Amino acid sequence: MLSFALLIARNSLRSRRRSVLTILSIAVSSCMMGVLMAMYSLFFLAEPAPDQALRLIVRNRISFANPIPVSYVEKIKSVAGVREVMIQQWFGGTYKDAREPENNFPRFAIEPGKLFRLHPEYAIARWQADHFLKRLDSCIIGRTLADRLGMKLGDRITLRGDIFPARLDLVVAGIYESTIDNETMYFHNQYLKESLPKDPNYAIMLMVMVDDADSVAPVARRIDALFHNAPVQTKTETEKAFRLNFLSYVGNIKLFLFVVCASLGGTVLLVATNSIAISVRERAKEVGIMKALGFSADTVLCLIAGEAMLMGLIGGLIGLCGAQILIAAVRDWPMVTVSLTTLSLSPGIMAIELLLAAACGIVAAIPAAWRASRRPITECLAQAD
Repeated sequence: MLSFALLIARNSLRSRRRSVLTILSIAVSSCMMGVLMAMYSLFFLAEPAPDQALRLIVRNRISFANPIPVSYVEKIKSVAGVREVMIQQWFGGTYKDAREPENNFPRFAIEPGKLFRLHPEYAIARWQADHFLKRLDSCIIGRTLADRLGMKLGDRITLRGDIFPARLDLVVAGIYESTIDNETMYFHNQYLKESLPKDPNYAIMLMVMVDDADSVAPVARRIDALFHNAPVQTKTETEKAFRLNFLSYVGNIKLFLFVVCASLGGTVLLVATNSIAISVRERAKEVGIMKALGFSADTVLCLIAGEAMLMGLIGGLIGLCGAQILIAAVRDWPMVTVSLTTLSLSPGIMAIELLLAAACGIVAAIPAAWRASRRPITECLAQAD
């Protein structure tokens, strides 16, 4: 058995240029698929953090762009299972040059006295939080956002409104850290109202904290039922579902990830199949000699498939290393709704990647290996001559 393993290892690099190119094609495909699978897992399979799981977003049933009356706050507070309700006004606006990706980040006007009750996962110095609560024109930003913008405590940030006709001059009073979201700015909703010619009396969304995880679904149904016959109906969903729905405005993310992964897999399979077919054709005489020495057809088939599987595994391992490097870079990408800071390759994804790479090699080798193993000895030797 060891001799077969050595034979497979030697034959897999018989034509080094072709083997290296085949391995690299599998590696590039595995790298991209690893990143896309990690994104799919983060977006659709990962469980929300305990604190995030207790938060609901209430918005207009029609769309995110349509507001809801601020008067809904007191009505929602009366719903059984609701612990806290906070206005969360999407400001939008422009910071410096909107054409630069790093200048686009979530900006919310909120009720500061409620923020840390709804986001207990935000780690911030007590004195910074107190400063933010006391100063009307202050704001707090996430650590990742602060590092990207080169911001520090005391710096000023000017936002020019588009949804709201206001120009906000804000002072950075605090920098928070969180494992869920580190790229958001929060400032006083009262400051926004005073900057407008007229109190809008509406909000883009409301954030609701429920008592426990078992109350999430019932509370969401109760809130929507409360406004079922109102002029402005609501849609209540979990914070994670809201972020994914916001992301879906870009397109069908699930379908996009699936199509790209399928395209990568199909392309590399065709490349590997062609490469292995050429290799087997060039070794027709060797196959004939092996059969003459007593190697069975099944043994020849397994040897050729083993060579392809080995190349697939090597390509998969290289691809996983590349995916780790690429994911480390992707984590720093500016995102508006879905944070990528926790993006990673789980052991399950790595195992699937290696299995797919090995399977790609085996499937690519089967057509050529099957034909070679079933050809008569005389035909193999004759074709070689």
